[in-house]
Amino acid sequence: MYAICDIGGKQYQVAVNDLVDVEKLNTPVGEKAEFNDVLLFAGDDGNVRVGSPYLEDIAVVGQILEHGKDKKIIVFKSKRRKGYSRKLGHRQQYTRLRIEEIKQKDIAVVEAAQEETAAVEEVA
Repeated sequence: MYAICDIGGKQYQVAVNDLVDVEKLNTPVGEKAEFNDVLLFAGDDGNVRVGSPYLEDIAVVGQILEHGKDKKIIVFKSKRRKGYSRKLGHRQQYTRLRIEEIKQKDIAVVEAAQEETAAVEEVA
């Protein structure tokens, strides 16, 4: 069983007990984070569901293990025959997650939430 979810603007294929490095999240270490932007879900039975754009009743839950910085990359710019050169370094911050579960929400709760948002949009 795996899912493709959108975390921090990037798409990741995740399965249970995977370790994933994502863009830095503002969640403290040790807490759980739930990601509702699931694009695709493939179950153990071979059933594949694709959202348009997201699946409403699937969520990915992960535990925050650590925050850190990636290895340094060097950005070197130069223009030939002009005497221009510039050297910069960058270390991207990341958050390491352990995916604990891919859960299915109750369909009735999801439909009730959709009806509630539709009613609010009609009033506005």
